[in-house]
Amino acid sequence: MTHTRLALALATTTLLLVSTGAARADDGPSVPPGTEASASAPVELDPNDPDLKLPDGATLAQAKVLDIKSVVEEQSGDERREDTNADVKFALQAEVLFGKDSARLSAESKARIAGIAEEIRAQNASRIRVFGFTDDLGSSAHGDALSRRRADAVQQVLVRELNDADITYEVRGYGEQYPIADNSTEAGRKKNRRVEVSFPRSEG
Repeated sequence: MTHTRLALALATTTLLLVSTGAARADDGPSVPPGTEASASAPVELDPNDPDLKLPDGATLAQAKVLDIKSVVEEQSGDERREDTNADVKFALQAEVLFGKDSARLSAESKARIAGIAEEIRAQNASRIRVFGFTDDLGSSAHGDALSRRRADAVQQVLVRELNDADITYEVRGYGEQYPIADNSTEAGRKKNRRVEVSFPRSEG
């Protein structure tokens, strides 16, 4: 299998949401990892200053280590893995997992999810996010419901594979929100129809 590897250096703000108890959807405001708003500069700089000196009395913000993101995508685009210093995220295209307008998983797709479960076990992760997404065809309400059912289906396989009561799941259906490609083309819509599984990377 051919993989294309891209390495990008990005400054990211990671928002970790810790949920407790059984898997459930939290209807409060939350967005997929990587889409959170970044912090604004602590002080204003004078853009006309040739040396870009800080204003009198200002101090530099605390130094921050930039996060390194590694992206590996199958040549077909069916599966994508993103690794940062803090997190691991798998994105599986819906066509790989489900039939059209369906939330029923095939035996082959369950095997793919079992592979993700192995990585979760290797990272010793105890908080897992399972987020479903669709393209912008059809009604928004239908997309929201379908993406949630698909996220639920993937989460159920993870629960069965991992069999660990100490793991907490956050399961959401975002519908057409947060597209990663252009919805005006079928190729773009195919990428947007996906389920993402993300979890913290082991510090060990």
